[in-house]
Amino acid sequence: MARTPPTKPRKNALQARSRATVDALLEATARILVREGFEKTSTNRIAEVAGVSVGSLYQYFPSKEALVAAVIERHNEEIMGIVRAALVEVADLPIDKAVRKLVTVAIEAHRVNPKLHRVLAEQIPRTGQLADVEAFNREVHTLVRSYLESRRKEMRKVDLDVATFICVSAIEAVAHNTVLNGAEMLSEKVVKVLVDETTRLVVGYLR
Repeated sequence: MARTPPTKPRKNALQARSRATVDALLEATARILVREGFEKTSTNRIAEVAGVSVGSLYQYFPSKEALVAAVIERHNEEIMGIVRAALVEVADLPIDKAVRKLVTVAIEAHRVNPKLHRVLAEQIPRTGQLADVEAFNREVHTLVRSYLESRRKEMRKVDLDVATFICVSAIEAVAHNTVLNGAEMLSEKVVKVLVDETTRLVVGYLR
């Protein structure tokens, strides 16, 4: 039985120089994943592109899987930062405007480095990052449910947990598949249509 590669960093980068090294390694990992794919990514190649020694790489990361896991974590945090800010912005908006904002932001968040997003989506199970993704999903569900609770008077009678699940799932599926389906789906014209139709879908369901 093959041994599972370690995916946790060896140590945290606390000093500015250490953080710069880790940043360079993660940027190099992301670039190589996009250009060459996971199978051709290696610690030697990452170190070369990052401009650091392999020994320095191994001070922080025990394997290429650990580097990919760190890239996934950073990418997810970037997306979640955008989503958290959007949920704060829509707190006082009526449902139709709030949903449009959330759909727009979800698609925009997934358009942050779409090529990398596609590669990382394939690697999440391999690197053991499913638990982190699930934690992000729970946070989004909690925030959306709180918003829907505050807008009960604008909604038909529906179980809030079910409504939250359906709304989040619909928006996430459209945003995620927009990126996975390639560049032709990312034109401004197509994105506007997707925002309009997804908003109509979700608002129609809630009302």
